[in-house]
Amino acid sequence: MTTKIFATAVIMMFATGCATTTTVARRQFEDISVPSGLTYQPNDSVVIESPTVKAAQLVYRGRLEPVTLGDAMRTRLEAGGWRPVSRITTTKDGIRQVFEKDGNALEVHIYEGVWYTYLAISASETLPPAPVQIGSDTPPASVATGVEEPKAVGTATASSDFQSGTVMESRPVQPKSEPTFTQRMKDFFTNLFTW
Repeated sequence: MTTKIFATAVIMMFATGCATTTTVARRQFEDISVPSGLTYQPNDSVVIESPTVKAAQLVYRGRLEPVTLGDAMRTRLEAGGWRPVSRITTTKDGIRQVFEKDGNALEVHIYEGVWYTYLAISASETLPPAPVQIGSDTPPASVATGVEEPKAVGTATASSDFQSGTVMESRPVQPKSEPTFTQRMKDFFTNLFTW
C-alpha cells in the first residue's frame, strides 16, 4: 500500500514539475516572459531607469538545455510581438538572439556554466514623455514663460524678383550621422555586458 502511495506521489511530482508556466521578467518588462525552472539572480542583474528610458540586464539560471531554452525564448518573444533581428550560436559563447519591437531592443544570451544554464536578458524601453497638463486653469505659454512667440506677418506670396526660366538650386540634405536609439541601446548592452 505504501509503495502505491509513494509511486503516486512521485508521478504527481514529476507531472507538476514538467508543467509549463511562465514568469514575467521581474516586472520591469511586462511583455517579456521567462520559462519556469529558472531562478532570478539579483546579484548578477542590473536595472537602470530614468524619466525617458528603462534598461536592464536580468540574469536567470536553471538546469535546462541551452538549445531548448533558446527555442522557448524565441517562441515566447515572437508571440509577444518581438521581431527577431539576429541569432548567433557558438560553442564558446552560447546562444545570442537579438529582437526589436516598437523601437525597443532586446538581447537574449544563453550560456552554460559549470552546474547551471544561464539566461541573460538585456532589454531597453523608451518611456513615454510625462503628460502635460492642459486645461482651463493652465495659463497661456506667454504668461507662464513671459516670452511672446513670434508671429508671421502677411501672407505667403511668390517673390517678385524671380525671373521665369531660372532654375533654383537645391542641395541634398545630408543624413544624420547619429545612430538610432535602438542601435545605441544595442551598442550599450554589447559593450557593457560583454566579458
